[in-house]
Amino acid sequence: MAHPPAYYIKQRLLRNKPAMFGLSIILLAVLIAVLGYAIMPDATPNANHALVQLQKKEPGFSVLILRLKKKVTRPANFLDQWLFGEDLPYEEIPVQTFQVTAKSIRINPYVNTHALPEDIRIFNLHEVFGLNLSNLQHPLSADELKQKVIKEAVVRKTYWLGTDRAGRDVLSRLMLGTRISLGIGFVAVVISVSLGILIGAVAGYFGGWVDQVMLFLMTVVWSIPGILLVIAISLALDSRGVWVSFVAVGLTMWVDVARLVRGQFLSIKEKTYIEAGRVLGLPQTRLIFRHILPNMIGSLIVMGTANFAAAILMEAGLSFLGLGVQPPAPSWGMMVNEGFQLIGTRSGLFLVVLPSLCISMLVLSFNLLGNGLRDAYDPKLLIHNA
Repeated sequence: MAHPPAYYIKQRLLRNKPAMFGLSIILLAVLIAVLGYAIMPDATPNANHALVQLQKKEPGFSVLILRLKKKVTRPANFLDQWLFGEDLPYEEIPVQTFQVTAKSIRINPYVNTHALPEDIRIFNLHEVFGLNLSNLQHPLSADELKQKVIKEAVVRKTYWLGTDRAGRDVLSRLMLGTRISLGIGFVAVVISVSLGILIGAVAGYFGGWVDQVMLFLMTVVWSIPGILLVIAISLALDSRGVWVSFVAVGLTMWVDVARLVRGQFLSIKEKTYIEAGRVLGLPQTRLIFRHILPNMIGSLIVMGTANFAAAILMEAGLSFLGLGVQPPAPSWGMMVNEGFQLIGTRSGLFLVVLPSLCISMLVLSFNLLGNGLRDAYDPKLLIHNA
């Protein structure tokens, strides 16, 4: 029984174990990026909740936290909370020891050295977040009151991947960095593929002086280092925000796509069925979008995965240099830079290694998937399978 080419493409891709491994990592990263703040330990905007007492702690560090009420809270709706996070409705104070009395709680704040007697602080129980003592029908005993405080107001917080030099949760910032890396890769691919198809199609289909002008433009852009182009675009837009980085990276990666499309157009437009379409008087737009471009989908998909990986690497390099995503938004490249500045300290190593592993795994996954797609779309293999 004969099957369409798409069937053989799918079967060859599914049998490619490295490509499936890469696809699994990519899908996991997409899931983390989509869920975002809903699954992050620190769901504050940009995962930027910092406790200076907990700077540069090792993975697995655990500490008691006392939660105090804030005077003003601004509740966010579900969409804003999912997209941008939400400020905590309480203030957090790391605690070494605490003692509960009938009306107050005495704490010994956490410090990197042993706390001194003058470090002891006292708070009224009505200031503590989560306690509703005024609604109790019967007064609590000392033990019952202590258990209620432990259950509702004093929690044990674990930093599974430690904290950075500002006392922020590294795991949360790595998870949010996934959203930025995938976002910049997606925007870069959309811009580069769209612009590359437009310029490459015009150059390859019309040929002549149009092709020469477009080819000269590609050569000029290709000769300029990507970092310089990003700097120029940022200066032209007078901004270095997240979206400027997205657009700037995308505008530096269209040349490869344009050269590929140009070469394919020069080859395909000489085919017999294209000549027959011209003889029949078919519009040029129909010949381009209905008969030429569909034959290039495989090559464009492979190029898109390669550009995705290259965009992630470029963004990481720019952020490392301070030219990409700006604080407090978390970026893996910026996190590597922050850890690099602490090299020589106990925490510096894992602050460099963790985001570096994230960058390497995601780029490797896109490269493995791209190689698998290239093999799956190989015309010789499709003919052999058919």
